[in-house]
Amino acid sequence: MKPITQQEITDYIETNIQDFHQRRLDKLQKLKLLDVVKRKNPYLFKTKNIRTVPEFIKTILDAHLSSQEETIFGKFLEELAIFICSQVYGGKKSAAEGIDLEFERDNIRYIVSIKSGPNWGNSSQVKKLRDNFRKAKRILHTNISSTNVVAVNGCCYGKDRKPDKGEYLKLCGQKFWEFISGDHNLYTDIIEPLGHQAKEKKEQFREEYDKAINRLIFEFIPRFCDTEGNILWAEIVKFNSANTTS
Repeated sequence: MKPITQQEITDYIETNIQDFHQRRLDKLQKLKLLDVVKRKNPYLFKTKNIRTVPEFIKTILDAHLSSQEETIFGKFLEELAIFICSQVYGGKKSAAEGIDLEFERDNIRYIVSIKSGPNWGNSSQVKKLRDNFRKAKRILHTNISSTNVVAVNGCCYGKDRKPDKGEYLKLCGQKFWEFISGDHNLYTDIIEPLGHQAKEKKEQFREEYDKAINRLIFEFIPRFCDTEGNILWAEIVKFNSANTTS
């Protein structure tokens, strides 16, 4: 075990958080109205009694960006966890399907699937996780039969009060960050560096966000409004859900 310093963590975060900001900015700039409309539930937005185009555009854009940012930031946290573990325990990105991290500690080989939070999947996705763990264990036992292999579902935030899931451990929040680093306080130590240049990046994103709102409104009106300015909900539903092969 080789303890990682706070400065090493800070340097990594401040360098690599730029990629998160740039990726969300790039996706916003390239966003097309029809791509958002076809992915969102039109019935839900009608239920909210949305009556103006700006309100509709802002609602679907915010919903789209929220889910997209969760994915982008989840990838960043996964890469941060792998970096920290590589410095402390010599961990590495796994080549096994569904496994993100492998490392050895105290003669135990750990295989880790990293998720953002504890409520990440439905029953079929959890079943797939179990299958991936079983397959990876079989391969490792074949290659290094003398090593005990333990599977871990690591979650970057949240809690799970029953971590022993039988075939694997589920370690969330503080337990996960301590597990990959040996540092009881790591889960709080990483929060401050994440704010590096946050104000500047927020202002830059807001400027592009306002442009996107105007651009999407401009695209929306001629396609989904009548000459009196009413939103044509039936046309939105048709675009989203109609059987185009019939």
